[in-house]
Amino acid sequence: MQTGRGWTITRLHTPDTSYTLLPKPPTMWVSLCQELGLENRQVMSNWEYHLPSFRWPVTVVQRIAAPSDKVWDAIAMPGNLESCHPYCARNPVQVWPGPEARDRVHYLNGVVFERRFCGWFDGTGYDLNIGRRGGASSFVSWRMRSVDPGHTDLRISVYPYVIQNLPVAIRWVPHIVFIRPMLMKYLSSVTKGFEWYVTREEPVPRNQFGSHRWFS
Repeated sequence: MQTGRGWTITRLHTPDTSYTLLPKPPTMWVSLCQELGLENRQVMSNWEYHLPSFRWPVTVVQRIAAPSDKVWDAIAMPGNLESCHPYCARNPVQVWPGPEARDRVHYLNGVVFERRFCGWFDGTGYDLNIGRRGGASSFVSWRMRSVDPGHTDLRISVYPYVIQNLPVAIRWVPHIVFIRPMLMKYLSSVTKGFEWYVTREEPVPRNQFGSHRWFS
């Protein structure tokens, strides 16, 4: 492992390959994730926390009929997307758990995303960057909170990179017409997938809540 200029370079070995994770030059997402994660971890772990100065994150909340420790066990389980994500074919893990966690999401249509974690809050949630290897990434926040002894809310918020460089006057059109509806459908299916796994104690079937044009 080598470090420099705030970056960590790690040689990873898996049964079929070995590679080095070389983080891209700092982006808005990575900078916020690192700086806020290091300096304001207690603030970030709060249910009400949202990234400052970011327009139009997409958020879905799913109420799960289970105690919070059972929901946490599901979202903190290594490779959990294989059991809980209706659009995930495989979820190989390189590093787990904690703020240095790394895994990959192999979607049903062959798309592969890397997830690079940057915040881990035991019993509450975690933060991560997700995207194609070598490409731009979006910031994602997972949070859970106990409603009562038998119910827990699971929330996923996505801060998509795709339109952040567009002028605000132009940005809202593709966001409202296309990006937000697609992300809402995706996040709704993912959170329902976790509800399925936690309450039924069995893996969610692929495309259980409908197919998705980005990932099915």
